[in-house]
Amino acid sequence: MTEMSNKLIVVVLDGLRYDAARKYMGYLEHLVEQESLSCYRVQSELPSLSRPLYEVLLTGTPVSKNGITANHIVRPSHEESVFHLAVDANLRTAAVAYHWVSELYNSAPFDPLADRHQHNVMKPIQHGSFYFEDHYPDSHVFADAVYLRSAYDPHFLYIHSMNIDDAGHRYGGESKEYELSVRNADGLLATVLPIWMEQGYKILITADHGMNANGYHGGITSSERDVPLYTFGVDVLPLEKEDQAIPQLRIAPLMCHCLGLTPSAAMSKEGLPPFVQKQPLHEVNEPVILEIK
Repeated sequence: MTEMSNKLIVVVLDGLRYDAARKYMGYLEHLVEQESLSCYRVQSELPSLSRPLYEVLLTGTPVSKNGITANHIVRPSHEESVFHLAVDANLRTAAVAYHWVSELYNSAPFDPLADRHQHNVMKPIQHGSFYFEDHYPDSHVFADAVYLRSAYDPHFLYIHSMNIDDAGHRYGGESKEYELSVRNADGLLATVLPIWMEQGYKILITADHGMNANGYHGGITSSERDVPLYTFGVDVLPLEKEDQAIPQLRIAPLMCHCLGLTPSAAMSKEGLPPFVQKQPLHEVNEPVILEIK
């Protein structure tokens, strides 16, 4: 395995609830059993809606501060995202994501003809492939990501897929169709994760929100709010209580830590557990505990 670097791949599986991940993602859970990955439960911010939570994940700010209060709020973010911080530190950034991510951090409103592929080193997302249909295949999302990684060698690669969320809205979060979408995403990750792990990337796999049995999210129930966080290359130390969830506001500072960046002043840091920097599997050194204060 290549030595760990300050290069990070983040995968956001839109609409993936925590219990579905732990039941149906057999490859990821295999890596957890083998102690290659760690898995935590994250509680999403409210409202548990996509566009507000994209902003939460990437800026570490609550809706009451950032103003992205609902899915219909179409404007650029006013906050400093992980993309901004990375570019300011002369790191390369790339994303394959739903077009709402482009609207938050590159330009709004999204023009499907002009904004599908973006390459501009002056933008927060320097290299982007943005899709605009919820049923755009996850297999294509990961193929796009493999291309951007090989062509532009980003330090920060953000990958966001929609098929789990789409199946949940169509058939419900406890349907066989939803389950199949989760299993399919696990299969796609089984193809790319071994490559990325061998190349020395730190990897975070999480979701924005969950999905209830009726095919909705936005509320306060655990099925709508509880999502997984799988980590490779960095661990959050055990929490005080076994059933304690990590607040979603802590994910952006975790991304910054993985990239060697100082979190923005606005990113929530109170109560953040220490991070443990994992050594490559062939190393025997004790991990170093790093606290964000």
